[in-house]
Amino acid sequence: MGKQLEKISSKLKEFIEKQPIFFVGTARTTGKINVSPKGMDSLRIIDPNRVVWLNLTGSGNETAAHLLESDRMTIMFCAFDGNPLILRLYGTAAAYHERDAVFQEHINLFPKHMGSRQIIDMKVEMVQTSCGFAVPLMEFQEERTILKDWAEKKGEDGIREYWQNRNSISLDGHETGI
Repeated sequence: MGKQLEKISSKLKEFIEKQPIFFVGTARTTGKINVSPKGMDSLRIIDPNRVVWLNLTGSGNETAAHLLESDRMTIMFCAFDGNPLILRLYGTAAAYHERDAVFQEHINLFPKHMGSRQIIDMKVEMVQTSCGFAVPLMEFQEERTILKDWAEKKGEDGIREYWQNRNSISLDGHETGI
């Protein structure tokens, strides 16, 4: 049965650290709701009520745009192997860019990526577990290198140009903070 907790326990921290993928959900008060998969060793637990994750360059930048208006965020993990479990972290978050002290404070927690766009800092207000009985068993093979290869080929100037052309405005026409 599912449980609601006030913080990330050491057992759940171990579970999170083993997951190769997590999902992030955000929304403004109106417009599209965004759910986005994240991987590439991009999440760190700072303490039982705080996580940061590295937001890499992608085709959109919805999370950052949403957080400028509404700081609500949910992060979800699913056990695709071993014992079934769905784990959700509910809280509030903010996006920080390389110009921000929070970004500089945490960027070295992550592997170096050419397309490191923002660090999202989340205050965890509630942790919820649920059964996960319907989540399929799947086997992780390896990380894809396509994003990494693409970003390295673009280079720093090309990434910044891409941010301006493709990541500065959300699907609903809102600024992303780039």
